Amino acid sequence: MADMSSTFRGALLEGRSDVMVAVGVIAVISMMLIPLPAVLLDLLMAGNLVFSLLVILIVLYTRRALEFSVFPTLLLVSTVFGLALNVSSTRLILSQGSAFEGQLVRAFATFVVGTSGTEGLVIGLIIFIILISVQFIVITKGATRVAEVAARFTLDALPGKQMAIEAAYNSGSLSEEEATRQKNDLQKEVDFYGAMDGASKFVSGNVKVGILITLINVVGGLIVGTTIHGESFGLAANTYVSLTIGDGLITQFPALLISTATGLIVTRAISDGTFGSDISSQFSRHSRVYWIAAVFLFIIAFLPGFPSYVLIPLSLIIGYLAYRLTKKDSLARRTEQQAEEAEAKEEAPQELSPVVPLDPLSLELGYGLIPLVDKDQGAELLDRITRIRRESALELGLVVPRIRIIDNMRLEPSEYSVKIKGVEVGRGLLRTGYYLAINPGDVNEEIDGEKTTDPAFGLPALWIAESKREEAERAGYTVVDAPSVIATHLTEIIKRYAHEMLGRQEVKSILDTLHDTYSAVVDEVNKALNLGEIQKVLQSLLKERVSIRNMVPLLEAMADYATVSKNVSFLVEKARQAIGRQICLQHADEDRVLRVLTIDPGLEQEIIESRVETANGPIASLEPEKHRAWINAATNAVRQIQQLGYSPVILCSEAARRLVKQSLERDLPDMVVISVPEVVGDISTEGLGEIVLEPQERKNKA
Repeated sequence: MADMSSTFRGALLEGRSDVMVAVGVIAVISMMLIPLPAVLLDLLMAGNLVFSLLVILIVLYTRRALEFSVFPTLLLVSTVFGLALNVSSTRLILSQGSAFEGQLVRAFATFVVGTSGTEGLVIGLIIFIILISVQFIVITKGATRVAEVAARFTLDALPGKQMAIEAAYNSGSLSEEEATRQKNDLQKEVDFYGAMDGASKFVSGNVKVGILITLINVVGGLIVGTTIHGESFGLAANTYVSLTIGDGLITQFPALLISTATGLIVTRAISDGTFGSDISSQFSRHSRVYWIAAVFLFIIAFLPGFPSYVLIPLSLIIGYLAYRLTKKDSLARRTEQQAEEAEAKEEAPQELSPVVPLDPLSLELGYGLIPLVDKDQGAELLDRITRIRRESALELGLVVPRIRIIDNMRLEPSEYSVKIKGVEVGRGLLRTGYYLAINPGDVNEEIDGEKTTDPAFGLPALWIAESKREEAERAGYTVVDAPSVIATHLTEIIKRYAHEMLGRQEVKSILDTLHDTYSAVVDEVNKALNLGEIQKVLQSLLKERVSIRNMVPLLEAMADYATVSKNVSFLVEKARQAIGRQICLQHADEDRVLRVLTIDPGLEQEIIESRVETANGPIASLEPEKHRAWINAATNAVRQIQQLGYSPVILCSEAARRLVKQSLERDLPDMVVISVPEVVGDISTEGLGEIVLEPQERKNKA
């Protein structure tokens, strides 16, 4: 209820501010058309003066230009408001003449000038001209030029900064949220300086119009006073010129403050602190300059004609400041020296701790492959790596950690290495500028090229020049460029070692995310199993390339059967059965037909009976000769089916599935083994053969 109330109040205040701004804009426009009483004119002029003072103070206390991003719009509003006040005051001065009651205008015409009469008119006119000249020639012109240069340089630097952010994100130095925030800030910076480039023209235009209005007021006042009001030329000049100067000063002084604020905000792009903090820090770095200044003032104080009563006290003040800065520098140096001595006395193990964790996944490149990740040269590999992480998350249900890309001078120039937690799991050698032509197995026409092996799948391949690319494709080769070779290899490594990347912290993050929507499921499985047991089940699924994206049925199956047994291999089988349709569709054809190899029932029973429990789960402990015969029979059966153009799946009982997969893992690591309960009703199976021991081998075993 409190949150709802605060939200309502915030929306109400925001609505009120929008209404006030709209009313203010309409009022400013109306001021140019509707005559204002002198009292209201004084109030608005005072408000304009205070507003300009607030703007320049805010600029002085602003650390970054983007913190005051509304400034270009305020520049336009303040300019229009000042011109509207100028028009209103001109109307009253010309219509009322000596009866004009505007106190602020008269105050600036007399008090600010310092005297009255002809002398006051001349002094006021000179002050007005100086004020206009300083504003127009110095401040406005300089601020306009700085705004133009800042806008152009910011826009030119935009692509490089964007590429730097993207490279830092792909290397893992930045999170996705931080990278997005930096990109948004960069775009806002470009928009701000672009707006300032245009808004600065309002300031220069305001000065020109102020000069024009002043001239018109003087000439018009003399005409109105002498012809309409019947005043003498001297009286009209004294009245209208005096009021015109006061009006010009009261309107141009706020404009001068705004112009100064414009110059300040566009010249502080390289600062990270407020103007006051920068002045304090940068003017207190060197005490020697203050000693020199103090001595210089003290010496010239004794020269003839110089005011010693001013220079000697000033010299003493600067000397005291130099003494304080010297004392501060000495203290800072002693503190730094003590810190260095303390650091030197620390033992070596303490210097190395805490131990920085190894990168979960890293890609190391030889210096010859650096152009593949250089934004100035395309950096196609960076975009592909981003897509790989996204596709792996969708396919495996595992958010792959950020891939850190680093150069390794120990590698050959064209060599790359993929490491998981600092341990190499893949390596390849590229020929930059060449294409890799991979023989998928059905190529009959040979082409010329440098023979090699595809690093991802171990298939025979050739490095060919770009001129032979079309010829190789016509011959049936699969032709890929160098970035695609690394991307494909990296994708295959992620699939093969996904289970090693799933730690307890990642499992906890998955459960925490699911808890928001499926709190009942997460709470139940947390009560039944600890985090390590859940992790082992999910790792076993990923090891066989089963996606864990459909997490809810997996957790429900674990919670259901954990009351029966907490054996990990048992829970893995039940989890697989819970997503049986997903597993079957992963290997079935378009007609939802699963082509399978079965195992001779007697052989399958022997495998089940040879089960031995180990710390890493159950294994099939067949006799060496029988194990060799089983591997040979399975390998031959699979090879025969592959020659027919099919990728077979071994179908067996639930009790044998884990044992069959484990026993074939070394010789047929990519072999898919499915148990009968995993096959759902709407999936058809087609038997392609049976794995049986050869008759001679059976005889030998007997």
